Amino acid sequence: MEISGNTVFIPGATSGIGLALALALRDKGNTVIVGGRRAELLERIAAEHPGVDTVRIDTTDPASIAAAANEVLARHPNLNVLVTMAGIMRVEDWRKPESFLASAESVITTNLLGPIRLIAAFIQHLTEQPDATIVTVSSGLAFAPLKVTPSYNASKAAIHMLSESIRLQLADTSVRVVELEPPSVRTALLPGQEDSEFAMPLEEFVAEVVALLEAQPDAREIQVERVKFLRYGEARGDYDQVVATLNASDPHGK
Repeated sequence: MEISGNTVFIPGATSGIGLALALALRDKGNTVIVGGRRAELLERIAAEHPGVDTVRIDTTDPASIAAAANEVLARHPNLNVLVTMAGIMRVEDWRKPESFLASAESVITTNLLGPIRLIAAFIQHLTEQPDATIVTVSSGLAFAPLKVTPSYNASKAAIHMLSESIRLQLADTSVRVVELEPPSVRTALLPGQEDSEFAMPLEEFVAEVVALLEAQPDAREIQVERVKFLRYGEARGDYDQVVATLNASDPHGK
């Protein structure tokens, strides 16, 4: 993915990593469209950040995804980058079904079905572009589990393998697949995470991501240094230590 000259749609970008990345990509010379559920947040973003377009979308609703895709493509026929950013994280107790079942279904619907439906809505258009990119968003927790968030961990592990698989299928097209793998970042993903000393400051994370995208336009995975502890535990042979350290130090990590 080239760092500038793109038209980028980022659903799930009204706050946190999504919004920060959207603004950073705009500043690098891209046309950026932010998607989200709440009209008031979209209006505020449009007012505060001239040049950023917005569209209402609920990535848990197939009809909303279809309508948003039509709206985005009508206004931005040169769209060539889709970032499947929307995601939720829930603390669950899997010893009690009343504690986890509804939560797990919600997490999987948002974090896995959402990206699948988004890709389905845009893939034909993207394959018709001379140079296009799908950016999936997994997590360091795709590679080492946080005890209190089983469904989130599973959804992100699924996103990792989905990314690996569709990259193979799309190898003969103009569409690249890039997997963004955040560590714990100071956002509102979980209560208390915005102030967690174990989480990476949001500005530092996005700056490093943009620098990596710029330096490695052919990268398959975007990994800031802080996520590599989780990403490569099995390869290094210290997976058990990684899991123990993760669960001892950061009860609200991403």
